[in-house]
Amino acid sequence: MPPIPRDQRRAAFDHFVADAADSLVRTAYLVTGDAGHAEDLVQETLFKVARRWSRVVSMEHPQAYARKVLVNLALDGSKRRSQHRAELQGPSLSDRPLSSRSESEISRGAFDVADDRLELIRALGELPPRQRAVLVLRYLDDLSESEVASTLGCSVGTVKSTTSRALGKMRELVPDKDQWSVPAHDLVFVQYERIEGR
Repeated sequence: MPPIPRDQRRAAFDHFVADAADSLVRTAYLVTGDAGHAEDLVQETLFKVARRWSRVVSMEHPQAYARKVLVNLALDGSKRRSQHRAELQGPSLSDRPLSSRSESEISRGAFDVADDRLELIRALGELPPRQRAVLVLRYLDDLSESEVASTLGCSVGTVKSTTSRALGKMRELVPDKDQWSVPAHDLVFVQYERIEGR
């Protein structure tokens, strides 16, 4: 296959970014729980993809490659981020029952727990990074178990067991069964609208 001219590669990359950016930001936000860090991760991901664009452009699914880079970056930095977040925030509001929190504490919190969808997002943020990544990729990005396994570099069995443990933890964190009727699509877009200020 002859090499693609530089201006065509650049146009293809610009088109790729336009198509993939929103999805990558949503995934990054749901995996990290931090809008600013999500945007930074997407920028770093796109930089890495751009450096390898001559190879990536010929892939069957370049967005899947970008998502894999993104998730790996997020998981690699998760320990550092959670330690940094703990140092900045001090004791977590979620360690106290809702009834003991003042309105100002709730409004200052990361999520508006009065909304069922946001309660699910909060609970998602309390999961360990790998469990959070599996749920985001499987249910919110709507990937198959084998696609999640490929993205995370693990077996389908590992995806299944991690999913099971993550859903069990989510049920502990959000015991009210009515809250589980929120469609995943709504869960993603409600929080994304808060990030974008829409």
